[in-house]
Amino acid sequence: MAVQMTGMPESATSARMGVAFMLAGMLMFSLNDVLGKWLAASHSAFQVMTVRSLAALLVLSPFMLRLGWRRLVRVEQPYLHVVRALFFSVDALAFYYCVAFMPLADAMTYWLAVPIYVAAASPFLLGKKVGWRRWLAILVGFSGVLIALNPSSASFSLPALVALGGSLAYGGAVVLGRKLREAPDVTLVTWQVVSALISASVGLAIFPESWSPVSPVNLGLLGLLGIVALCAHIFVNRSLKLADAATVVPLQYTLLFWAVLFGWLIFSDVPRPTTVIGAVLIVLSGLFIFFREQTVKRAAQRTQVTEVL
Repeated sequence: MAVQMTGMPESATSARMGVAFMLAGMLMFSLNDVLGKWLAASHSAFQVMTVRSLAALLVLSPFMLRLGWRRLVRVEQPYLHVVRALFFSVDALAFYYCVAFMPLADAMTYWLAVPIYVAAASPFLLGKKVGWRRWLAILVGFSGVLIALNPSSASFSLPALVALGGSLAYGGAVVLGRKLREAPDVTLVTWQVVSALISASVGLAIFPESWSPVSPVNLGLLGLLGIVALCAHIFVNRSLKLADAATVVPLQYTLLFWAVLFGWLIFSDVPRPTTVIGAVLIVLSGLFIFFREQTVKRAAQRTQVTEVL
């Protein structure tokens, strides 16, 4: 009993720190989104990713040297690191492509569905049990994605499909991040940045016309983009280590608030009605999944305590 009581405050403190890091990470991602949309109007996704990754590696290099190359390269389950890093590369490239053609709020609606993807994948990849109530909420969430996608001949566009694919890739990266929670933050971020640089460089090699002249101002913004994105990933990785995914992942819904606010203030964007309806269903579904998971956890804890007594 004394050991359990001593551990409880530490767990609560860890959860609060995880929430704080996730909120900070979402704000940083929102700033990344604004910069990305601004730069995507003048430069291709491959070019944005290349310069962003180089800037991130420059900032990350002192931490990489401090950690040592052995801990960066010699990791457990390297194939999971590779797949996770590739998922993040697809996620970033998809975002920088689609955001050039879509309002921020429209694009971010697809990424709002990530908690639903995580809940759907948890039984198969994390071994977690999902009851019929949460499966029903998952179906409601997916219906929200379909409504936001608005699959008609007029709106079933390539940018929307790319956004959907990018959000799925990000969901996969989040799930794998939970399986690699013991790896150092610097290791996780380094693999992400290196993968992004390689992927973008391959894209530029295949499509050299994607590279366009860069003004000094845009070069500075591209470098700032790398730093902001790096901080965002570090905050999110730390959040997922400090708190359970079911606790912090739903906080990604704050992205919608920032996307609407920044999109309106900076780009004069107004979300489509179908996007608003779909976003509401997605958020409600995700919140239900979150609260249901907390209820199940509390019930399981009470059962364990009863068995001990």
